[in-house]
Amino acid sequence: MTETERSDPLTFRVIGAALEVHRELGPGLLESLYESALCIELENRSIPFERQKPLAVDYKGCAIGNLKADIVVDSQVIVELKAVKELSDVDTAQILTYLKVTNIKRGLLINFNVKMLKNGIKRFAN
Repeated sequence: MTETERSDPLTFRVIGAALEVHRELGPGLLESLYESALCIELENRSIPFERQKPLAVDYKGCAIGNLKADIVVDSQVIVELKAVKELSDVDTAQILTYLKVTNIKRGLLINFNVKMLKNGIKRFAN
């Protein structure tokens, strides 16, 4: 068992599911297709998740609307999916904002449009 697997088994399992999706589908598809496939894989692995989860945003104590996270795993990990040439600073800012507004401590930003998925995964801890 690796250190990552011991210290954060849930995130490790989500990454394993994403790797399986990428092995099967490869790069070049739409983000929505990867999202659907990852949800199937999470379900097959009995990993609880919510898809397109609304996240409430407050401003100075007043509700101003909702964001939608692609996937929230077991109320503990926000997973944002991309299918882009390369991840941008805005993609990183997006998941950091999602972590901030939800008080969820862990996040994964996964870009499926890469040759090797390990090069498209960024982990975040809030």
